Order: sequence, then C-alpha cells, then structure tokens
Amino acid sequence: MKRVFCPKCDNQLAFDETKYPEGKVLAFVCPQCGSQFKIKLGRKVVRTESGQEKEVKEPDFSCGYITVIENTFGFKQELPLVMGDNVIGRRNKDTDGVDLPIITSDPSMGRKHCVINVKEDKEGKLIYTLRDFPSLTGTFLRSVILGKKEQVRIEEGAVVTIGATTFILHVPGGEEV
Repeated sequence: MKRVFCPKCDNQLAFDETKYPEGKVLAFVCPQCGSQFKIKLGRKVVRTESGQEKEVKEPDFSCGYITVIENTFGFKQELPLVMGDNVIGRRNKDTDGVDLPIITSDPSMGRKHCVINVKEDKEGKLIYTLRDFPSLTGTFLRSVILGKKEQVRIEEGAVVTIGATTFILHVPGGEEV
C-alpha cells in the first residue's frame, strides 16, 4: 500500500500502487477537504510550492535507521538517520524542525518528542545517543523513563517508546533483531 497526503489539509490517503503501471497519473479527491490533486507513479521529481522541480532522493540508511512498530495509531515505518541531531516526533503539516516525522494519530506523542544524535568516534565507529526533547509524556528506553536533560548511549536493537509508539534502532552492520 502506498500512502499520499492531501497537499491542502495533510489528510492521509492509501491505495494499492501495484494495480497501476509506473508512470501512470492518478487523480485523487480528498474525502476530508474535497481538494483534487494528482500524483505520478514512479516519479522521482516533485514540484515545490514556488513551482520549481526538485529531485526526490532515495533514503540513505548509511548512518542507521529506526523502525517504527505498527500499532493502532500508525503503520510500520523505516526512517533513516543522519549525522548530528535527529529530532523525532509526530508528523504535522505545521511542524518545522522535525527530521524524522512519524506518521501517526498517537495523541501522546509530541510534535518534537526526542532526539537521537549520531557522531563518529576517533576510530570512525558511529556512536548513538538518545535524549528527551523535552516532551510532556517522556521518552522511555527499555521501559525506563529518561530523566530531564539525561543523555544515554544506545546501540543496535535499542527499544525506545515515545507516547504510545515504539521504535527500534538499527545501525549499519548491526544484527537483525
């Protein structure tokens, strides 16, 4: 299933993209706001609000990624990490500054909930640290809440819960959990 978002109200729509050939243009009517929009399957170029075309790059998982576990609020998602701070939070059309927006209806997850920092040590090994943004409901590492301003080192397979949503850290070359 492929998910698209209404450009007007940010409502999520899902459809089975395997039923259509690559390059096919599909038209949608948003059931929430009635806006009409089109998408082209297999398209690697998008048009920005200013009318310029911008190439969409494939996700780069070389710094690791998180897997958001499917629950009643959202579906399974894999979001790539980058060097430096990765701000994680609930996807919202008006939220700026979130590097890993999780698509969810979880009301207990903040728009900016927690941060995973990725850096290299002297030997070139990637080091991952987790901290709360701060959020209202807290950030949990293996069911233990992080303290205010506490920063903890995490590794492959770390289980983090924000609100009612859980994700798992995966590092390059890490073992499958």
